[in-house]
Amino acid sequence: MLDAAAKALGQMLSPPLRAILLKSIGLALAVILVVAIALDRLIVWLLGAGTASLEQGVGPQIHTPATAIAWLLSFAAGFGVIVGGIFLMPAVTALVGSFFADQIADEVERTNYPADPPGIALPLSIAMPEGARTALLAIVVYICALPFLLFAGFGAVLFFVATAWLLGREYFKLAALRFHSPPEVRLLRRRNAVSVFVGGLLIAAFVSVPVINLATPLFAMSLMVHVHKRLGGRTSIVSPGRLK
Repeated sequence: MLDAAAKALGQMLSPPLRAILLKSIGLALAVILVVAIALDRLIVWLLGAGTASLEQGVGPQIHTPATAIAWLLSFAAGFGVIVGGIFLMPAVTALVGSFFADQIADEVERTNYPADPPGIALPLSIAMPEGARTALLAIVVYICALPFLLFAGFGAVLFFVATAWLLGREYFKLAALRFHSPPEVRLLRRRNAVSVFVGGLLIAAFVSVPVINLATPLFAMSLMVHVHKRLGGRTSIVSPGRLK
């Protein structure tokens, strides 16, 4: 597994993957920016509506204190959006990864496994819903884990483990679906659950590093291509119709 991780890291800055890296970083930043602006506008609107209601209910004398409180709450909310963006990075990378999974896998397979038949590219109509489902599931799991952050770091451990499970599962599935039907992928994943989870732990460690985690789709997909190959992914290429 460490050898697979080293190969994934070593290939990330190769010229073909460097172009994909820049595109994936750009898309990830765009998604984060859009979410942050939307949340900021919603918070500002809610605070403005709350201040107006207070002034109507209490009188104009409440304007200055209410404005001060609204400003403090707006600052705290802005900080919360930044922190939330960090926590939601795994969900963002899962969504972004679905756009570039096949481009990354094609290059890794061509460079490292030239004697093997190449995988069949997944249509975006399949890859994107997979990424979106994982992203939504990640958000739900993280919201559930958030209260446990108050218990001596237990929430941080739970968050890390959940990230490992979710992203390991997602990227292994994207790598394996290039060669196997969905039922075969599920069976292969169950039979090799420990290996897939260990790979997920490496991905979770990568996505935990600020700024560097923008490159998570490249590292994660490259890693899982190697993992899939070592778990018997050199055979059973599917036809596009069997992916439905």
